[in-house]
Amino acid sequence: MSDASLQGRTIFVSGASRGIGLAIALRAARDGANCVIAAKTAEPHRHLPGTIFTAAEAVERAGGQALPVLLDVRDDLAIERAFMQAADRFGGIDILVNSASAISRAPVTETEPKRYDLMHDINARGTFMMSRAAVPYLRRSTNPHVLTLSPPINLQPRWFGGSVAYTMSKYAMSMTVLGMAEEFGAEGIAFNALWPRYGIATAAIEFAAADAGQLRLCRTPAIMADAAHSILVRPARECSGNFFIDDTVLHAAGVRDLARYKVDPEARTLRPGLYLPDDDVAPPGAV
Repeated sequence: MSDASLQGRTIFVSGASRGIGLAIALRAARDGANCVIAAKTAEPHRHLPGTIFTAAEAVERAGGQALPVLLDVRDDLAIERAFMQAADRFGGIDILVNSASAISRAPVTETEPKRYDLMHDINARGTFMMSRAAVPYLRRSTNPHVLTLSPPINLQPRWFGGSVAYTMSKYAMSMTVLGMAEEFGAEGIAFNALWPRYGIATAAIEFAAADAGQLRLCRTPAIMADAAHSILVRPARECSGNFFIDDTVLHAAGVRDLARYKVDPEARTLRPGLYLPDDDVAPPGAV
């Protein structure tokens, strides 16, 4: 395996039936990686394309080996079984990507208990329990990584008002990254976060969006997949505890053509992302 390749590595991706999770798996598959496609979608959704089986087929067409696993990250026993199944199939696990997430950016009075619980069960608890379950397997890897799709922790009040429950759940994911990077740093297991600078066009966002026209002002999931790949090929002992932004990662890796990730190549502005610090500066050519 070259330093810049995931060939022969086993990557376990939650929320991998569609969107960013699937894009990350497909990018790894192009290297010849073993991809565990873990999600709770086994039957086609009424509005959203993709199941664990269609995703697995796409991974194999892209050049990887695939294992579709039905998994709800709220189910502790299912998590344990999924990791055992993946390790039995591929001989170990090298990478976990925590992509599964629930979103409802609603004001306090419009956030019902069941929606609050869903976000915190999937985002906060699910990320913690998935990462916890991965550790015994990652300890046996030569370059173990956990990558979580969560934002930098920005405590400016404007990021809380209007979406308190969602922000709390996403920051809990980020605190898992921060804490586990510290706890397992001496063992050489890397824990990092990755977040987009601008909106990412996914089927789930399209379904939930009030204004579908906003999608043309987004980037494609490929930018997150390429950024994830750039992180996951790095030596784990030298890369942990970071809150990466997608285009900053790629620019640092030498990518200058960021326009190729636009949904609409003619778009002159892009939909701003969430939670970025005011002093964060986009790389040249970001738009």
